[in-house]
Amino acid sequence: MLAKKTSKNQLTLPKKIAGIFEGIDYFDVAVKDNVIILKPVKITPAESALEGVRNKIEALGLKDEDIRKAIRWSRKKSA
Repeated sequence: MLAKKTSKNQLTLPKKIAGIFEGIDYFDVAVKDNVIILKPVKITPAESALEGVRNKIEALGLKDEDIRKAIRWSRKKSA
């Protein structure tokens, strides 16, 4: 299948390919070995991502002190 680069340097994806990524509006674009790589990206508001983290912490039964210990551990310098 071919994708056309427009005069504004935009790519038009074939309908068959675009249809696979229904609900995806953004793609991370990279070049590796002279090949364009598109990875679908789902954009979520920061509030909902933060809420998800809070729910996970609660589900795991973690307390404030557990979080503080984890932060101290992660900031320790390696020997």
